[in-house]
This record gives sequence, C-alpha cells and structure tokens, in this order.
Amino acid sequence: MGAKTALLAFTDGDIRPALRGAGRSARAEVEALIRRVHPGHVVEPADDDTLLDGVYPPDGVTYATVLAGAELYCDRRVMLDRPSELPEHLRLAGAGRRIIMHGMHSAVDWLGFAVWEDGVLVRSLSLSPGGSIQENIGEPYDFELPYWAGEHRVEPGPYPLPFHPLDLGEEALRALFGFVVEGRPSPDDIDPDDVHLHGFRVSDPSGEEQAARQAAYAEALRAMGPPRRYRMGPDGTMHEISS
Repeated sequence: MGAKTALLAFTDGDIRPALRGAGRSARAEVEALIRRVHPGHVVEPADDDTLLDGVYPPDGVTYATVLAGAELYCDRRVMLDRPSELPEHLRLAGAGRRIIMHGMHSAVDWLGFAVWEDGVLVRSLSLSPGGSIQENIGEPYDFELPYWAGEHRVEPGPYPLPFHPLDLGEEALRALFGFVVEGRPSPDDIDPDDVHLHGFRVSDPSGEEQAARQAAYAEALRAMGPPRRYRMGPDGTMHEISS
C-alpha cells in the first residue's frame, strides 16, 4: 500500500488513550455519524476492516468508529491540498472539540495535516517535493522541529524540501494518533490492527463528486515528475536511491 492515510478525528482531547482502549462500536451509531458528515449522500453497508488496512480506504468507502470521547473517520474525501479548507459542515460537526486531519500519499510523496482546537485552526501543513510547501499555518509542533532544523535531510541531495514529507508524516501520525503505518513502530505505539472500523459505501447521487475526484486524480498524475525511489535507512529516515 505504501505510506497512505486519510484520517479525520473529532475528539475531546488526546485521541491516543481512546484508540488504545478501543472496543467494537455499534454499527447503527456509526452509520448515523456517517450520514451527518456526508449529508445528502447515499450510505450503504460495506465490509468492516481495522485501522491497520482501513487507514486509506478504497475510493467511495468510509471506515469509521465511535470511541470513548472520540470519533474516527477514514475517507479519501478529507485529503485536501490545503487542509485549512476542511468543509464548514465538518468543522461544525466537531465544534467544541479537537479536530485532527492527517493525509499522506506515497505516489506523490505528499503530506497534509491540520489541527483545530475548539474551532480555532492552530496548525496546518501541506507539502510535497513536486508542489513544495502549499500551506504552512501556525507554529510547528515540537515533533516537527528537528525536521525543519535540517536534522532529517534526504541523502543524497539536492532535494526540494528540508526533509522527506512521508518521514515527517509518520512522526505526525505517531504524535497525533499514536501509531505509524510504514515507519518503525515504538514499544508504546498503538497496534492499529486492534481498532475495529465499520465500513460504508458513500456516494453522491448526482455523480458530481465522483467526477471531480477522478478529474483531480488525472490532473495530479499529469503533474507528477519522473518517479523517485527511496529506501528507509537504519535510522528510520528515507534516502533516495538510483533506479
């Protein structure tokens, strides 16, 4: 699968304890929430999954769960080039809570994440080697600082960014959600395979949403430069390798 995520969470605080103690939520309760975050869409049952494989669901599928003090959604619709532009109805759905968005895509080495605290955007970052820094709002979190300080440069250079986006993306995923998908797990990390998710096929009955996604994907493929290959080094950082 590569390093790919499409995550959105509404939480009363740190989501990591909720994920660590996650039980199996009621499907009817989760479906009601799916209909709230996708108003006017057709919602149909799909196979369930776990956070390990469901963190980047198939196009048109939403995985979700209700936890103690938190709701978690996996859906490609939340992968925004500018995370700060999260649709208003989603920000309203998380009103008064912490909202966390995290997206990565290894095909274009893109990372985007954002955090709102009680309705206020406190951090948003979106970057890729092809598009450079598309958004950088708010003060960097502590886990970001070594990357911006040049301690995780891609070798050999030159590289258009001071670090590899997916490298920072894994660190952001651990800091904000408590697990990683491709990086080296730590003993205290949550096992995402322990978090059960209910699955739903969600579609826009007009077909406009699906057409827009396909057009955006085609444009992204056209804009991609020659493929670049990387290998994780002994220290966990990414190094470009020749083809």
